[in-house]
Amino acid sequence: MSAPENIVIKNKISSHEFLKVEPFDVSKRYTKPHKHNKYLELVFFTQGSGQHYLDLKAFEIKPPVTFLIHKDQVHHWNINTIPEGYVIIIKQSFLEHILDTSIQVDLNKLKDLEKIDISNNDNVLPLLFKALCLEMKQNKANTEVIESTLKAILAKLIYYANHKTFTNNQGLEQQFLQLLTATLKNSVNYYAKKLNTSPQNLNAVCKKAFEKSASDIIAEFITKEIKRQLVYTSKNVSDIAFDLGFNDTSNFTKFFKRHTNLTPLQFKKESF
Repeated sequence: MSAPENIVIKNKISSHEFLKVEPFDVSKRYTKPHKHNKYLELVFFTQGSGQHYLDLKAFEIKPPVTFLIHKDQVHHWNINTIPEGYVIIIKQSFLEHILDTSIQVDLNKLKDLEKIDISNNDNVLPLLFKALCLEMKQNKANTEVIESTLKAILAKLIYYANHKTFTNNQGLEQQFLQLLTATLKNSVNYYAKKLNTSPQNLNAVCKKAFEKSASDIIAEFITKEIKRQLVYTSKNVSDIAFDLGFNDTSNFTKFFKRHTNLTPLQFKKESF
């Protein structure tokens, strides 16, 4: 018997794109089983019926409903009526460029979910998807509008997924991200102590959940906060360095350049 064919891996987003938002393509009503090329796909239906197959599980398409297809999952559609809705594709590189780090926290809350039923009375969520889609089509799309609208969509989805289950049963990695959004310290030991665990265990949890070390995640959050302050405040470099706990401006500049290949002043100049 010959070996089975490999599972098709689809790439619905170009290499230079970090985020893609568009109406659901009606030509995709029937698809063959496939994986996605290292990105999260979020599909919101307002109309349509049929089945969504995800890792051998069959989900009924009963709008309004949202499906989440995570990386490495195999899925396909069998939609028997004309569908309407929206698709959001999020690459890891998008999370590495955003200034609002709470988006990563929200996405992490949804990482184990595959289907979220939406209230029939919710007239806001479809408008949020539409607004995000329209903003993405602008010649000069506003980053703040994109991030804020995406954050609003995620907040809605978390609400429908029953937010209490997250707040009452947060995993260590989610608590870590919540601490990072509240207080930034360039120290794994600091967060491990706050979480009543060891630095080694915190690293192991982060490696499993994010495929990154705790120090790498801390560096990402600090780098994003530096970018935010450079772009959106009038603080000088030394003030930002002091606010974020760096001993001197030289170490601060080396840290930022190591993670961005730019000095803080170079980044600020290129942002205007």
